[in-house]
This record gives sequence, structure tokens and C-alpha cells, in this order.
Amino acid sequence: MPLSEPSSRNHKHTRQIFCQGFERDDGLWDIEATLTDDKTHSYVNHDRGEIPAGEPVHLMQVRIALDLDLVIHEIETCTDFTPFRLCQRAKTAMDGLVGLQIGPGWMREARSRVPVTEACTHLFELLGPLATTAYQTMHWAIEARDSKQKDRTPPKILDTCVSLQRHTTVVKAEWPEFAKDKTNKHEP
Repeated sequence: MPLSEPSSRNHKHTRQIFCQGFERDDGLWDIEATLTDDKTHSYVNHDRGEIPAGEPVHLMQVRIALDLDLVIHEIETCTDFTPFRLCQRAKTAMDGLVGLQIGPGWMREARSRVPVTEACTHLFELLGPLATTAYQTMHWAIEARDSKQKDRTPPKILDTCVSLQRHTTVVKAEWPEFAKDKTNKHEP
């Protein structure tokens, strides 16, 4: 079902975030994210001069290479379009994320490793979509590996949304060994 009919309006700005996940031949996984911002009107920028309508204000990419434990082994950034020349300096700051594991609290740790004054807000904005794309890309490989463990721990995805609460039919079907009966009668 689509959104409701909007009020009368004028389109001014578009932000697109595009993500892809790849299994590499060496056992790692590449996750890539691209952020593009553009305007529907031309405007003057003191660093770039006139930016024509449709030309990106931002065009940035991040690629991370992960193992099945979601540990970052490599990171690469590319900033083809930025509003200011100084923005280019932020690219190497993201190198501080190598060795970081994606999981609970990882964004807080990422921010502690990369000083905000050395970073780029927009490159950091891509970390959230990169993390969810990594999980979507690698989920079945992680499940296949973990299902072979003798003392398996519950998947970290359990109890993270309405469908993945331990008492739902989804969890009972996918992870019956970790399903629980509903204890609160007021819960859905």
C-alpha cells in the first residue's frame, strides 16, 4: 500500500542511498553503500561555483570488507562530489574502523574511534545502512555456520523487532530451540 496522497508541494532535494552486498572469493564479504544528494534547482556554492540542478552536491561511497563475525577487515571511501574541497580530508579518518565488530553499540564505538572533527557526517550516515545490508547479505551464511555449533547461542536478531520476538510464530518456525511462550497477556 503506498503512502497517502501528499499535500501540494515542490520537489527541492533528493537523497538516495544505495547498498549492495557481495561474497568474495577469499572468504570475506564486501558491503558497499553510495549516498547521492542533489537539488532540483541550480545554486551557487562558494567553493564549487554554480552547482547545476541535478548535479550531485554529495556523491560518496564506502566499502567495508567483513568476516562472518562482522568484523571490519578493510574500509575504503570515495568522495566524488562534496560541497567543499576540505571534505576530501575526511576520507582517511574512516580507516580507524578497521577491527571494529558490527553489533550492539558499534556506532558508539565507531564515533569514539573517529573524531567528529576529522570525519564526514555523510560517510558516517552510511554506516547504518552498511550494517543492515551486511546482515541481510550474510545472514544465511552466518546461520549455516552457527547451526553447526554444539553450544549454539541465540541469534542476535531475536527480540529486535515485532516479528522476531521469541514468542512469535516466526521464531518458533525459524529458531524453535530459542522460542519462548508468551508471558505477558497484554503483548501482541
